[in-house]
Amino acid sequence: MSDKLVMMLLTISPDQPHLCGTPFFQAAAAAAMDVEVEIYFASSATRLLIRGIAEGIHPSDNKVKSVYGFMQDASQLGAKFFACGGALDAYAITPELLIPECTGVAGGAAYICRVMDDEWKSITY
Repeated sequence: MSDKLVMMLLTISPDQPHLCGTPFFQAAAAAAMDVEVEIYFASSATRLLIRGIAEGIHPSDNKVKSVYGFMQDASQLGAKFFACGGALDAYAITPELLIPECTGVAGGAAYICRVMDDEWKSITY
């Protein structure tokens, strides 16, 4: 079994909060199983890294936990969050706007390196 998981968040968006919980729940589950987890945020998913955005949305109507709560769970278990530099520019997101859980900036080449490496498994949302 691989002990490395890379996730690409491409089609989820703060505009569709019901889709935003699962990737972080699964990232937390993998990290709890001692799997190294990296999450790459691209396109509109990058907006989840802006302070206050994920905190203000919930993946279900019961509103027990915000999307940010799920993100914090994954981060606290060791998942790393990487923002796409191009998406940061496209949405005018500056470093001071990012949540503290954001590990850094990494683009398509970094993600492709992970996907092409046999030691890593990948999931795309």
